[in-house]
Amino acid sequence: MNLRRLIDQHPSLFVAIFPAYFVTLWLLVGATISYVGGWFSLSKSYRTRVPFDGAKWRGQSGQMRWLANYNNVLTLGVGQQGLYLASMFLFRFMHPPLLIPWSEIKVHRKKGWFFEYVTFTLGDELAIPLRVRAKLAARLRESAGDCWPIEEM
Repeated sequence: MNLRRLIDQHPSLFVAIFPAYFVTLWLLVGATISYVGGWFSLSKSYRTRVPFDGAKWRGQSGQMRWLANYNNVLTLGVGQQGLYLASMFLFRFMHPPLLIPWSEIKVHRKKGWFFEYVTFTLGDELAIPLRVRAKLAARLRESAGDCWPIEEM
């Protein structure tokens, strides 16, 4: 029996199964991006459960390793303790909020084809990259003040 005939004969079955399928697929994609991009690895050492009280910017974009893109879903923050990373609620599965100490971050600038980027290398041993636009990095740096790590060339 083909799928189309099964759906035509039992439409209520499709209505019952589709939400479970959609949620399962959504969670699987979120988990895969977390694992591939490095968020999952970072969360083992830098997960934070306390509310962040520094300056924050919501709806930001960034790219982690292996082209794991986070377009307009990141919240980045800076404070005396370090760099804060969080994901929008709908994308929070396997993406807990992170607070990475400044001593565990390296910063370097790079020119792309159209934009200048800043790459944060997160975690001394893990070395997970987080690439953001230079404009956002400038706002983060201004708010971080003396806490900002020395930029590498």
